[in-house]
Amino acid sequence: MNPFAFAQANTVGEALAGVHDTERASFVAGGTNILDLMKYGVSHPGMLVDVTRIPDLNAISALPDGGLRLGALATNAHTAYHPEVEHRYPLLSKAILAGASPQIRNMATNGGNLLQRTRCYYFYDPDTPCNKREPGSGCSALHGYNRNMAILGTSPDCIAVFPSDMCVALAALDARVQVAGPAGERSIAFGDFHRLPGDKPEVDNTLAAGELITSIDLPAKGFEKYYTYLKIRDRSSYSFALISVALAFELEDGLIREARLALGGVAHKPWRSPEAEQYLAGKEPIPEHFSKAAALALDGAVGYEHNHFKIELARRAIVRTGMMALQPETQLPGAQPSL
Repeated sequence: MNPFAFAQANTVGEALAGVHDTERASFVAGGTNILDLMKYGVSHPGMLVDVTRIPDLNAISALPDGGLRLGALATNAHTAYHPEVEHRYPLLSKAILAGASPQIRNMATNGGNLLQRTRCYYFYDPDTPCNKREPGSGCSALHGYNRNMAILGTSPDCIAVFPSDMCVALAALDARVQVAGPAGERSIAFGDFHRLPGDKPEVDNTLAAGELITSIDLPAKGFEKYYTYLKIRDRSSYSFALISVALAFELEDGLIREARLALGGVAHKPWRSPEAEQYLAGKEPIPEHFSKAAALALDGAVGYEHNHFKIELARRAIVRTGMMALQPETQLPGAQPSL
């Protein structure tokens, strides 16, 4: 690990000042990803600014509009088991509990979850070309072992996927990311926070330089009655998703009034499908309609040598998730991830 400077901030202002005009400075909170990246030789910050002492950023509190504010420093475990999250946003609770291990969820923060980097094998191997780690060096995954890679929104420069489970549910729930930075505070729609690789795969999100995530805001509507998060992976614990599906809807007179659908493990960002959601509105919640919605969600999907199977797997996962969402009694808050 390379040497680096370290500072602790007690306020948001101190944190912003700590990274301002400091070359290769980075915030650190739970450290569950950035420290790994430093040990692998992927990340080389010259300065780490610890933000864990900033008060209030670890709170989970009600918003005036009926929504819920998740502090950026609240841990994933605290968030998943918070009574308001469990009962009003069980889709989010279930998605968080599908990610990582209990030990990591006890350390990892909500803000850090949004900023975690891809788990592409080549990204973590400094001896191989990787445009995300070293722009312009090439993408080893394109013609390498690409079983876990993306099938939607890829570019010739990168086919890596974003690994978070929590963020798939946040995308489906229409969350917003609140940030503070040198230019002041601003709010970012969750769908605009992460980005597709394009010709700049080294840029994961739309944060400006020196900006700090302060909270994640959930709208009042939580889809607490019909929902589920399905994560399909190579083993039942501590593994990243091959495919994940966050699906929730409201029913009125037996028909879907409003639906939300987002996929994980398929793209450089959580992949929400407005086309599939619009199709499901007014339809019966039956396999045939979920299958059509899946076709719309996967329109344009392209597989590579080792991951063609993910297209059909995603289609079947969406249909299964739709039918699972009709059984709220099996989706109790805090329930274990579906296999």
